[in-house]
Amino acid sequence: MTDLAAAVERVWPARSTRYEILGGGITNHNVKVELDGNAYVLRIAGKDTELLGIDRQVEFEATEAAAGLDVGPEVVRFVEPEGWLVTRFIAGSEIPVERMREPENLERVAHALIAVHAAGPVSGSFDSFRVVEHYVETALARGAREPSQYAWAHALAERIEAARSGADRCLCHNDLLNANFIDDGERIRIVDWEYAGMGDRFFDLANFAINHELDEHARSALLEAYFGVDREEESRALELMRFMSDFREAMWGVVQTAVSALDFDFAGYADEHFERLERTAAEPAFLAALAG
Repeated sequence: MTDLAAAVERVWPARSTRYEILGGGITNHNVKVELDGNAYVLRIAGKDTELLGIDRQVEFEATEAAAGLDVGPEVVRFVEPEGWLVTRFIAGSEIPVERMREPENLERVAHALIAVHAAGPVSGSFDSFRVVEHYVETALARGAREPSQYAWAHALAERIEAARSGADRCLCHNDLLNANFIDDGERIRIVDWEYAGMGDRFFDLANFAINHELDEHARSALLEAYFGVDREEESRALELMRFMSDFREAMWGVVQTAVSALDFDFAGYADEHFERLERTAAEPAFLAALAG
Protein backbone atom coordinates (compact mmCIF):
# COMPACT_ATOMS: atom_id res chain seq x y z
CA MET A 1 0.00 0.00 0.00
CA THR A 2 1.27 3.43 -0.86
CA ASP A 3 2.45 5.44 2.17
CA LEU A 4 -0.27 8.09 2.16
CA ALA A 5 1.66 10.56 4.28
CA ALA A 6 4.60 10.33 1.89
CA ALA A 7 2.24 10.70 -1.09
CA VAL A 8 0.69 13.87 0.34
CA GLU A 9 4.17 15.21 1.08
CA ARG A 10 5.19 14.37 -2.50
CA VAL A 11 2.42 16.60 -3.86
CA TRP A 12 2.48 19.34 -1.21
CA PRO A 13 6.05 19.35 0.20
CA ALA A 14 6.59 21.13 3.50
CA ARG A 15 2.94 22.22 3.67
CA SER A 16 0.65 21.89 6.66
CA THR A 17 -2.11 19.56 5.49
CA ARG A 18 -4.85 17.38 6.92
CA TYR A 19 -5.96 14.31 5.02
CA GLU A 20 -8.39 11.42 5.25
CA ILE A 21 -9.05 8.37 3.10
CA LEU A 22 -12.24 8.52 1.07
CA GLY A 23 -14.17 5.26 0.78
CA GLY A 24 -15.49 3.53 -2.29
CA GLY A 25 -12.36 2.76 -4.29
CA ILE A 26 -11.13 -0.74 -5.07
CA THR A 27 -8.24 -0.15 -7.46
CA ASN A 28 -7.00 3.26 -6.20
CA HIS A 29 -6.51 5.24 -3.00
CA ASN A 30 -8.60 8.41 -2.91
CA VAL A 31 -7.49 10.90 -0.28
CA LYS A 32 -9.20 14.13 0.73
CA VAL A 33 -6.53 16.73 1.49
CA GLU A 34 -7.24 20.06 3.18
CA LEU A 35 -4.90 23.03 3.24
CA ASP A 36 -5.24 26.81 3.23
CA GLY A 37 -9.01 26.54 3.52
CA ASN A 38 -9.33 24.47 0.33
CA ALA A 39 -10.13 20.79 -0.12
CA TYR A 40 -8.72 18.52 -2.79
CA VAL A 41 -8.84 14.86 -3.78
CA LEU A 42 -5.54 13.12 -4.40
CA ARG A 43 -6.15 10.03 -6.50
CA ILE A 44 -3.25 7.60 -6.08
CA ALA A 45 -3.15 5.02 -8.85
CA GLY A 46 -3.21 1.41 -7.72
CA LYS A 47 -0.55 -1.12 -8.58
CA ASP A 48 -0.61 -2.64 -12.10
CA THR A 49 -3.82 -0.86 -13.07
CA GLU A 50 -2.57 -0.71 -16.67
CA LEU A 51 -3.46 -4.42 -16.79
CA LEU A 52 -7.09 -3.33 -16.42
CA GLY A 53 -6.79 -1.17 -19.52
CA ILE A 54 -6.35 2.06 -17.56
CA ASP A 55 -4.27 4.83 -19.11
CA ARG A 56 -3.64 7.62 -16.61
CA GLN A 57 -2.93 10.20 -19.32
CA VAL A 58 -6.36 9.49 -20.84
CA GLU A 59 -7.97 9.70 -17.39
CA PHE A 60 -6.39 13.14 -16.98
CA GLU A 61 -7.61 14.29 -20.41
CA ALA A 62 -11.15 13.00 -19.83
CA THR A 63 -11.38 14.54 -16.36
CA GLU A 64 -10.25 17.89 -17.75
CA ALA A 65 -12.84 17.65 -20.52
CA ALA A 66 -15.60 16.81 -18.04
CA ALA A 67 -14.47 19.63 -15.74
CA GLY A 68 -14.79 22.09 -18.61
CA LEU A 69 -18.42 21.02 -18.93
CA ASP A 70 -19.11 21.42 -15.19
CA VAL A 71 -19.72 17.68 -15.08
CA GLY A 72 -16.42 16.45 -13.65
CA PRO A 73 -14.27 17.84 -10.84
CA GLU A 74 -11.82 20.66 -11.53
CA VAL A 75 -8.34 19.32 -12.29
CA VAL A 76 -5.64 20.94 -10.18
CA ARG A 77 -2.60 18.86 -11.09
CA PHE A 78 -1.48 15.73 -12.90
CA VAL A 79 1.44 14.23 -10.99
CA GLU A 80 4.00 12.53 -13.20
CA PRO A 81 5.51 10.01 -13.56
CA GLU A 82 3.20 8.37 -11.00
CA GLY A 83 0.03 9.25 -12.90
CA TRP A 84 -1.70 10.61 -9.80
CA LEU A 85 -4.50 13.10 -10.23
CA VAL A 86 -5.34 16.05 -7.98
CA THR A 87 -8.83 17.50 -8.32
CA ARG A 88 -10.83 19.98 -6.32
CA PHE A 89 -13.10 18.25 -3.81
CA ILE A 90 -16.78 18.39 -4.76
CA ALA A 91 -18.96 19.10 -1.74
CA GLY A 92 -22.18 17.18 -2.15
CA SER A 93 -23.88 13.89 -1.52
CA GLU A 94 -24.47 10.57 -3.21
CA ILE A 95 -27.95 10.00 -4.56
CA PRO A 96 -29.48 6.72 -3.35
CA VAL A 97 -29.95 4.21 -6.16
CA GLU A 98 -33.72 4.19 -5.80
CA ARG A 99 -33.82 7.98 -6.20
CA MET A 100 -31.60 7.81 -9.29
CA ARG A 101 -34.46 5.93 -10.94
CA GLU A 102 -36.83 8.87 -10.49
CA PRO A 103 -37.70 10.80 -13.69
CA GLU A 104 -36.11 14.04 -12.45
CA ASN A 105 -32.76 12.38 -11.80
CA LEU A 106 -32.88 10.36 -15.02
CA GLU A 107 -33.23 13.72 -16.78
CA ARG A 108 -30.26 15.15 -14.90
CA VAL A 109 -28.08 12.12 -15.69
CA ALA A 110 -29.13 12.21 -19.34
CA HIS A 111 -28.23 15.89 -19.66
CA ALA A 112 -24.80 15.29 -18.08
CA LEU A 113 -24.13 12.43 -20.49
CA ILE A 114 -25.32 14.45 -23.49
CA ALA A 115 -22.72 17.09 -22.61
CA VAL A 116 -19.94 14.52 -22.14
CA HIS A 117 -20.76 12.69 -25.36
CA ALA A 118 -20.63 15.96 -27.28
CA ALA A 119 -17.17 16.86 -25.92
CA GLY A 120 -14.02 16.80 -27.99
CA PRO A 121 -11.90 13.67 -28.40
CA VAL A 122 -9.35 12.24 -25.98
CA SER A 123 -6.34 10.17 -26.95
CA GLY A 124 -7.64 6.80 -25.73
CA SER A 125 -10.42 4.47 -26.81
CA PHE A 126 -12.77 2.09 -25.03
CA ASP A 127 -14.14 -0.87 -26.96
CA SER A 128 -16.04 -3.25 -24.68
CA PHE A 129 -15.69 -6.08 -27.19
CA ARG A 130 -11.88 -5.84 -27.14
CA VAL A 131 -11.78 -5.17 -23.40
CA VAL A 132 -13.30 -8.54 -22.48
CA GLU A 133 -10.84 -10.27 -24.79
CA HIS A 134 -7.91 -8.38 -23.28
CA TYR A 135 -9.09 -9.30 -19.78
CA VAL A 136 -9.29 -13.02 -20.48
CA GLU A 137 -5.85 -12.99 -22.14
CA THR A 138 -4.37 -11.16 -19.16
CA ALA A 139 -6.02 -13.51 -16.66
CA LEU A 140 -4.86 -16.64 -18.50
CA ALA A 141 -1.31 -15.29 -18.80
CA ARG A 142 -1.23 -14.96 -15.02
CA GLY A 143 -2.50 -18.42 -14.19
CA ALA A 144 -6.23 -17.89 -13.93
CA ARG A 145 -8.74 -20.19 -15.60
CA GLU A 146 -11.09 -19.11 -18.34
CA PRO A 147 -14.57 -18.80 -16.81
CA SER A 148 -16.98 -21.48 -17.91
CA GLN A 149 -19.39 -18.79 -19.12
CA TYR A 150 -16.82 -16.98 -21.26
CA ALA A 151 -17.19 -18.88 -24.56
CA TRP A 152 -20.98 -18.58 -24.51
CA ALA A 153 -20.90 -14.90 -23.55
CA HIS A 154 -18.22 -14.13 -26.14
CA ALA A 155 -20.28 -15.75 -28.89
CA LEU A 156 -23.20 -13.49 -27.95
CA ALA A 157 -20.84 -10.51 -27.80
CA GLU A 158 -19.77 -11.17 -31.39
CA ARG A 159 -23.40 -10.98 -32.49
CA ILE A 160 -23.86 -7.76 -30.53
CA GLU A 161 -20.71 -6.29 -32.05
CA ALA A 162 -22.02 -7.03 -35.53
CA ALA A 163 -25.25 -5.24 -34.66
CA ARG A 164 -23.34 -2.23 -33.27
CA SER A 165 -20.81 -1.98 -36.10
CA GLY A 166 -20.52 1.54 -37.42
CA ALA A 167 -21.73 3.15 -34.20
CA ASP A 168 -20.55 6.74 -33.71
CA ARG A 169 -17.69 7.12 -31.26
CA CYS A 170 -17.61 9.80 -28.60
CA LEU A 171 -16.12 10.49 -25.20
CA CYS A 172 -17.62 8.03 -22.72
CA HIS A 173 -17.14 7.48 -18.99
CA ASN A 174 -17.66 3.68 -19.04
CA ASP A 175 -17.91 3.18 -15.27
CA LEU A 176 -21.22 4.72 -14.22
CA LEU A 177 -21.57 3.10 -10.83
CA ASN A 178 -23.81 4.94 -8.38
CA ALA A 179 -20.80 5.89 -6.24
CA ASN A 180 -19.41 7.92 -9.15
CA PHE A 181 -22.30 10.42 -9.07
CA ILE A 182 -22.38 13.39 -6.71
CA ASP A 183 -25.22 15.87 -6.29
CA ASP A 184 -23.59 19.24 -5.54
CA GLY A 185 -26.96 20.87 -4.89
CA GLU A 186 -27.26 22.30 -8.37
CA ARG A 187 -26.26 19.56 -10.79
CA ILE A 188 -25.18 15.97 -10.97
CA ARG A 189 -21.41 15.65 -11.16
CA ILE A 190 -19.53 12.55 -12.32
CA VAL A 191 -16.16 11.47 -10.88
CA ASP A 192 -13.65 8.65 -11.52
CA TRP A 193 -12.79 8.88 -15.22
CA GLU A 194 -10.10 6.18 -15.28
CA TYR A 195 -11.93 3.97 -17.80
CA ALA A 196 -12.92 6.87 -20.03
CA GLY A 197 -12.20 6.80 -23.74
CA MET A 198 -13.71 7.20 -27.16
CA GLY A 199 -16.45 4.63 -27.48
CA ASP A 200 -20.11 3.79 -28.01
CA ARG A 201 -22.50 6.13 -26.19
CA PHE A 202 -24.84 3.19 -25.70
CA PHE A 203 -22.28 1.51 -23.48
CA ASP A 204 -22.56 4.50 -21.13
CA LEU A 205 -26.35 4.51 -21.26
CA ALA A 206 -26.51 0.75 -20.73
CA ASN A 207 -23.84 0.83 -18.04
CA PHE A 208 -25.89 3.37 -16.09
CA ALA A 209 -29.12 1.44 -16.70
CA ILE A 210 -27.80 -1.96 -15.58
CA ASN A 211 -25.86 -0.59 -12.59
CA HIS A 212 -29.00 1.15 -11.35
CA GLU A 213 -31.22 -1.80 -12.27
CA LEU A 214 -33.61 0.31 -14.33
CA ASP A 215 -36.72 -1.56 -15.36
CA GLU A 216 -38.09 -1.29 -18.89
CA HIS A 217 -40.17 1.77 -18.02
CA ALA A 218 -37.19 3.59 -16.49
CA ARG A 219 -34.96 2.59 -19.42
CA SER A 220 -37.52 4.09 -21.77
CA ALA A 221 -37.56 7.26 -19.67
CA LEU A 222 -33.76 7.46 -19.81
CA LEU A 223 -33.76 7.18 -23.60
CA GLU A 224 -36.52 9.77 -23.91
CA ALA A 225 -34.56 12.14 -21.65
CA TYR A 226 -31.41 11.61 -23.72
CA PHE A 227 -32.82 11.57 -27.27
CA GLY A 228 -36.11 13.43 -26.79
CA VAL A 229 -37.95 10.29 -27.84
CA ASP A 230 -37.74 6.56 -27.16
CA ARG A 231 -37.36 4.92 -30.56
CA GLU A 232 -37.11 1.22 -31.28
CA GLU A 233 -33.59 1.51 -32.71
CA GLU A 234 -32.19 3.15 -29.57
CA SER A 235 -34.09 0.76 -27.32
CA ARG A 236 -32.55 -2.25 -29.11
CA ALA A 237 -29.05 -0.80 -28.76
CA LEU A 238 -29.57 -0.20 -25.04
CA GLU A 239 -30.78 -3.76 -24.46
CA LEU A 240 -27.78 -5.25 -26.24
CA MET A 241 -25.21 -3.12 -24.48
CA ARG A 242 -26.65 -3.91 -21.05
CA PHE A 243 -25.30 -7.40 -21.68
CA MET A 244 -21.88 -6.01 -22.66
CA SER A 245 -21.75 -3.86 -19.54
CA ASP A 246 -22.08 -6.88 -17.28
CA PHE A 247 -19.75 -8.96 -19.47
CA ARG A 248 -17.06 -6.31 -19.07
CA GLU A 249 -17.71 -6.11 -15.32
CA ALA A 250 -17.59 -9.88 -14.90
CA MET A 251 -14.30 -10.13 -16.80
CA TRP A 252 -12.91 -7.22 -14.78
CA GLY A 253 -13.52 -9.35 -11.71
CA VAL A 254 -11.84 -12.34 -13.38
CA VAL A 255 -8.68 -10.44 -14.26
CA GLN A 256 -8.56 -8.92 -10.79
CA THR A 257 -8.46 -12.42 -9.26
CA ALA A 258 -5.20 -12.91 -11.13
CA VAL A 259 -3.51 -9.52 -10.70
CA SER A 260 -4.82 -7.89 -7.51
CA ALA A 261 -3.33 -8.31 -4.03
CA LEU A 262 -6.31 -6.60 -2.36
CA ASP A 263 -8.45 -8.46 0.15
CA PHE A 264 -11.63 -8.41 -1.91
CA ASP A 265 -13.85 -11.19 -3.26
CA PHE A 266 -13.21 -10.57 -6.94
CA ALA A 267 -14.34 -14.11 -7.85
CA GLY A 268 -17.67 -13.50 -6.17
CA TYR A 269 -17.92 -10.13 -7.93
CA ALA A 270 -17.35 -11.84 -11.30
CA ASP A 271 -19.94 -14.53 -10.51
CA GLU A 272 -22.51 -11.90 -9.55
CA HIS A 273 -22.16 -10.17 -12.91
CA PHE A 274 -22.13 -13.40 -14.90
CA GLU A 275 -25.38 -14.36 -13.19
CA ARG A 276 -26.93 -11.00 -14.05
CA LEU A 277 -25.86 -11.12 -17.70
CA GLU A 278 -27.36 -14.60 -17.95
CA ARG A 279 -30.66 -13.19 -16.68
CA THR A 280 -30.40 -10.33 -19.17
CA ALA A 281 -29.75 -12.76 -22.03
CA ALA A 282 -32.99 -14.59 -21.20
CA GLU A 283 -35.19 -11.48 -21.17
CA PRO A 284 -37.65 -11.11 -24.06
CA ALA A 285 -36.49 -7.54 -24.74
CA PHE A 286 -32.88 -8.68 -25.14
CA LEU A 287 -33.80 -11.63 -27.34
CA ALA A 288 -35.91 -9.38 -29.56
CA ALA A 289 -33.08 -6.86 -29.84
CA LEU A 290 -30.59 -9.60 -30.70
CA ALA A 291 -32.89 -10.94 -33.40
CA GLY A 292 -32.93 -7.45 -34.90
